[in-house]
Amino acid sequence: MSGAGQESDTLLPARSIGDDNSSREKAFDAREKIAIPVSDEDPDGDSVPSFSWRKLWLFMGPGFLMSIAFLDPGNLEGDLQAGAVAGYSLLWLLLWATAMGLMIQLLSARLGVVTGRHLAELCREEYEGWSHVALWIMAELALIGADIQEVIGSAIAIKILSNGALPLWAGVIITASDCFIFLFLENYGVRKLEAVFVVLISTMSVTFTWMFCETKPSGKELLLGILVPKLSSKTIRQAVGVVGCVITPHNMFLHSALVQSRRIDTNKKNRVQEAINYYSIESTIALVIMFTINLFVTTVFAKGFNGSEQAHTIGLENAGQFLQNKYGGGLFPILYIWGVGLLAAGQSSTITGTYAGQFIMGGFLNLQLKKWVRALISRSIAILPAAIVALFFDTSEAALDILNEWLNVLQSLQIPFCLIPLLTLVSKEELMGEFKIGRATQMVAWTVATLLIVINGFILLEFFSSEVHGMFLGSIVCLVIAVYVAFVIYLIMNGGLLSTRVLATYRRLMPMRN
Repeated sequence: MSGAGQESDTLLPARSIGDDNSSREKAFDAREKIAIPVSDEDPDGDSVPSFSWRKLWLFMGPGFLMSIAFLDPGNLEGDLQAGAVAGYSLLWLLLWATAMGLMIQLLSARLGVVTGRHLAELCREEYEGWSHVALWIMAELALIGADIQEVIGSAIAIKILSNGALPLWAGVIITASDCFIFLFLENYGVRKLEAVFVVLISTMSVTFTWMFCETKPSGKELLLGILVPKLSSKTIRQAVGVVGCVITPHNMFLHSALVQSRRIDTNKKNRVQEAINYYSIESTIALVIMFTINLFVTTVFAKGFNGSEQAHTIGLENAGQFLQNKYGGGLFPILYIWGVGLLAAGQSSTITGTYAGQFIMGGFLNLQLKKWVRALISRSIAILPAAIVALFFDTSEAALDILNEWLNVLQSLQIPFCLIPLLTLVSKEELMGEFKIGRATQMVAWTVATLLIVINGFILLEFFSSEVHGMFLGSIVCLVIAVYVAFVIYLIMNGGLLSTRVLATYRRLMPMRN
């Protein structure tokens, strides 16, 4: 081995003996990974190879699969409600929420590339037995909540496109078949699956851009909404919803696993840095596209319904009909444009949810099951609750909206249980080596995490104060919240990050006092 190669090895995190052992669950087998070629023109040593469009093309894919969570049916409902109630005033928050989401996803990608393991695996290895089991339960609850919304969103789209001939429960059954489509496509390689998602994202882009052009929102108000921050007491709930919809718990597990679908030499610092650079570019492109689509949806409903009597009653199921009544048919009825876009969003997000479920279950439990078995298990876990929801809420849009609020709260509750471990792990030098995030990045990341936890606190306070009544039930909720807060504090302290910062601050202040 050359001297340069030896120097690079010392800069990378130490690998445990079992890292390449077949006994460890892996996100992708070696034969499934896409090889990244090494050019004769690439520099030796630590220098990162120059930018290559061909290499960017080979790295394209994981970021687009990850980005689906930024435009799932839950996001669409948050967009339309923000537009209808708050008009253009929350577009700036949508922009910054997407930027926060991008930062978190880049950290997830960095963790997966550098360690060769995904977040669920690392949580199992880095946390004590009881705590990693608790983290697994929280991750599964978040995934189930997201999956119910995604499956119901697809079922609503199918009901719209069939003119009501197919009820919600039938749409749920049809949506369940996407698991078999996913398994079929996965047999033909990662690139084929990624190509399908490009088609679905393109479908969403076309349909929601068509809606934007049909309704002709105000360009001036759109620009002002992005550039001028505004927040009133009447739109706080919608503002919280905008932020809460963008940060999706299972997406952190998903992205840290997807980046391992490319075969790179993780023993060379420059190859690792090159992969991080390309994944950063790819993820940024994907989320710019998703931000634009979310922007279009929000402004369509801002133009059509802000200030109207219907503003507070619009949901996924009746949104298409409201648009149809407002803007009419045209060349292609806007009701069906909305239905096609919603179907593409729902189908793509349910497939990525199945993917995330595989990684979460396999990583936390170290299950060495065949992928189709894990996919069927994770799909069944979500389909059964979704079918029950469809049967009980098929005739009541109001009840479906209330259920959606409960599911949003469920997912918001889980954010600290994936975000805190992510920030803890990506800051550890013994795990990340030279690729651990720096002090400045840690400060920004933990500020974002604190902001999200505070927003969660606001959601919980508002939600439970309006929904929970009676001393007995209130006492139970207070006890659950106390346990919840204690676990969050434990996760922060477990990584040593909080205590290290406190000690470092104390040491800096002592000389100043002397």
